[in-house]
This record gives sequence, C-alpha cells and structure tokens, in this order.
Amino acid sequence: MTENLPVVYISALLAILVFAAIYILREVIKTRKQESTFSRLQKKLKQEKGTAEEYYELGSLYLEKKLFVQSITLLNKALKVDKELEAENQALIHNAMGYAYFAQEQYDIAIRQYKDALKLYPEYVIALNNLGNVYEKKQMIIKAVETYKEVLKIDPENKIAQRRINSLEKRLVSSKSE
Repeated sequence: MTENLPVVYISALLAILVFAAIYILREVIKTRKQESTFSRLQKKLKQEKGTAEEYYELGSLYLEKKLFVQSITLLNKALKVDKELEAENQALIHNAMGYAYFAQEQYDIAIRQYKDALKLYPEYVIALNNLGNVYEKKQMIIKAVETYKEVLKIDPENKIAQRRINSLEKRLVSSKSE
C-alpha cells in the first residue's frame, strides 16, 4: 500500500493541475473575447453613432471594469439613441445605471433608476432585489423588507429575497426587544 502512495499523490497533483489549467484557459479566452468586443465597440462608437444595443454592451463592459462614470454616460446614450426601445430593454438600461450609481454610493439616484426600471417592467426581479439592497444600505429596513416581499410575490423561490427577509426581520425583532 505504501508503495502506491507516491503514485496516488502525483495523480492527485496532476488532476489538480489539469483542472487549474483548464480553468485558467477558460478565463483567458473569456477575457480576450471581452477585450476584443470592448476594443471593437470603442473604435466603432468613436467613428460613428451606434445603436442602443451597442452603447448598452459597451456600458456593461465598463461596469465590469468598475469604470462607473463612463458606463453611465454610455447607458444614457443608449436610452437617447433609440426612443422606440422596448420597455423591457429600457428597464435593463435603468437597472444597469442604478447599479453604477449604487457602486458609487449615490443611493438616492440608484433608487430613482431602479424605480424607473420597475415602472417600465414591474416584474423585473433583479431590479427589485437591487432596490431592496439600496434600501438596506440606507438603513431603510422596513422598505427593504417590503421590497423583498414584492420579489417573493413575483418569484416565490427567490433565494436572495428569502435570505434577506430572514436576516432583516431578525434585525427588526432584536432592535424592538432592546
């Protein structure tokens, strides 16, 4: 048995290395694809006016890079370029802008963006969850709980809303008992 131990260790190490190599390769390919799209869209939009989809895609890439101001500028352009944009697509853009403002701790503007998204698409669960999160950050616990309960009306299986409600209600109970 002890004679096979080095073979087992080397096999396990090799398996770990193969897994790590595959993971790294996938990440490199994904990053290269994103950078290629980023570069292509930047060049195109510098030379000519783009579509709402192109501005949204580039704005989303800026969001991933945590370049929030640039992202907001592009997302605003996406809304202005196509006045006939479907309500659901407009809601996606408002949600992305809400996220950008939230990341900059501009919570009131983020709330407005999430509410704009929900006016356009009331069943937009992600925007509702994001709105609940902003209310939490602003210590508006009751509003946050109400918002997460709205999420559960639309999507009863939503794990985020369930978890946040449980956590917030415990906080409310403990603050009332003090």
